[in-house]
Amino acid sequence: MNVPTANGVIPKVLVTKIGFDGHDRGSRIVAAALRDAGMEVIYTPPWQEIDTVVKLATEEDVDVIGISSLATDHLIVPKLMVALREAGLGDTAVIVGGIVPDEDEQMLLDAGVARVFHPGSPLSAITDYVREITPDLRARRAAT
Repeated sequence: MNVPTANGVIPKVLVTKIGFDGHDRGSRIVAAALRDAGMEVIYTPPWQEIDTVVKLATEEDVDVIGISSLATDHLIVPKLMVALREAGLGDTAVIVGGIVPDEDEQMLLDAGVARVFHPGSPLSAITDYVREITPDLRARRAAT
């Protein structure tokens, strides 16, 4: 059952892994938590290429892209951010979860990542954040 935000918006989230990291247990857990929180979730298997993620985000008109990283694949997220902007998806929020060293977090934020969730983050923190940001994302997209 989809549960809308306070203003009636049901968040649409793409959960994926880019690069060569095949550890997908965490991304499957987060995808299930988002789904259980009433969001529409598109889940991909691991090993996605940036172009594939951009194409899927465009086709599915997602609000948020969740990237899971356990093996340094977060280091290619800035390339994803550039590709999203080039595709006209600059108003799609990207969140990153997993093993992200503290010294790499600011690099991701500077590249345009909306938020980084570290191991041990409560699932409710992720679902609440996505629910909170979605109305503004939709409003920005509607204005352009």
